[in-house]
Amino acid sequence: MAGPLSASLKSGGKDLVKELNRRLAPAVGKYSDFIAERAEGTYVWTTDGQKHLDMACGIGVASTGHCHPKVVKAIQDQTQQFIIAQQNIFTASPAMVGLLDRLGRIVPKGLDTHIFANSGSEVVENAIKMARAHTKKTNIICFDGAFHGRTMGAMALTSSKTFYKTGFAPLMPGAFIAPFPYCLHCKVRQTASDGKDWYKMSPSIPPFDEYEARRCCRGPHDAFKWMLKMQTAPEDTAAIIIEPILGEGGFVAPPPDFLSTLRKHCDEHNIVMIIDEVQSGVARTGKWWAHQHFKGVVPDIMLFAKGIASGFPFAGIAAKPEMYQGLPTGSLGGTYGGSIIGCAAANATIDAIEEDGMLDNARERGLQLIQGLLELSKKYPIIDVRGRGLMVAVEFGEQRSVDGSYTAKAGCAAAVTKAAQKRNMILLTAGARECIRFLPPLNVKAAEIDEALEKLEGSLQEVFKSDSKTG
Repeated sequence: MAGPLSASLKSGGKDLVKELNRRLAPAVGKYSDFIAERAEGTYVWTTDGQKHLDMACGIGVASTGHCHPKVVKAIQDQTQQFIIAQQNIFTASPAMVGLLDRLGRIVPKGLDTHIFANSGSEVVENAIKMARAHTKKTNIICFDGAFHGRTMGAMALTSSKTFYKTGFAPLMPGAFIAPFPYCLHCKVRQTASDGKDWYKMSPSIPPFDEYEARRCCRGPHDAFKWMLKMQTAPEDTAAIIIEPILGEGGFVAPPPDFLSTLRKHCDEHNIVMIIDEVQSGVARTGKWWAHQHFKGVVPDIMLFAKGIASGFPFAGIAAKPEMYQGLPTGSLGGTYGGSIIGCAAANATIDAIEEDGMLDNARERGLQLIQGLLELSKKYPIIDVRGRGLMVAVEFGEQRSVDGSYTAKAGCAAAVTKAAQKRNMILLTAGARECIRFLPPLNVKAAEIDEALEKLEGSLQEVFKSDSKTG
């Protein structure tokens, strides 16, 4: 039976949002005061009747667009047959068998043993347990700027922003943070006479440039090597965990051979390589997995979530079979893991991506978006346009003439997202620096990218009207 909040929602009560904010935990951040009502494709409608262009799609979750017909039908059909085929009671379900077949087509060769869960944090926690049990070692190396989750183990490995960990110590012991190469802000590059050629505003991808043309000071390579000598000895180090492209850290891609160098260190020292594809995976970057953009990299354990089931809570691990050695039966699992509805949604998601040509579309629309953003950089204080496929970010700032470093107006990225909100576009920030990110559905249309660029230009004009490069 509906209560007073539902009655207020129906009548359009003015104090409803205030009451909702009182009743919902304030520790959960809110982007807006909108109340979502329905969604389709790249658009969301709120209860006030407004239509919003969605360039966030649930932080990359609605990969096939909101309410893709194939995904909706798969969920509807499954709920009429079976809702909870609990993974400890049954070996599998037809939906899970179908998912194993599909994963066999799309995951890297050799990563053919799986566990399914509900969220990115959960698979990170399981991967920690797997690495420690397999190697009989304890320490985990992560990288600055990373986001791996908010649960206790995953939180200890997260450093994209301080507020994820503030006040929760003591954290999980054995976590060591290595530098992730953020070449835009590399002091060696900024002071080099030819530093502008090392890293350019446009991504190092065709048609702009070849990835191998990007140069690196190799400081982060050396820092990792010395970390194994000074902070966590190889005989104590169970695993490294890394996002192939930083997610919450600002969509930063590493320079050539960084990931392959880490792979060599792992092979040399019996260290498990965990690649976290939670935000970057499932065709988001124009390949099934973001690490496939980089040569010489195959993980021992790969994590996926977010876009795998188009919005239904589902996550998983793809690993080499030997990675489960050392784990007693019952040490991994969970009541809702391997959800039969989640498996059905994941099957429909993979089918839709393949059948609707979304890998190609992610590359084509991503290129269109990047080209449009580069045009805007000629008029507004944009210092970097980066990403792959439909995982694209913009960083704001201006270069100092004294030392070549960059400075940005504090809060300008958040101001841009607020200005976009006024123009009915959902757009999010990323990382501790002044960045915004684009995560539209993989089937976003060319006209919708044009619409996003138009709304963004209006937002930039509002925020940077006195800083425009054109006056």
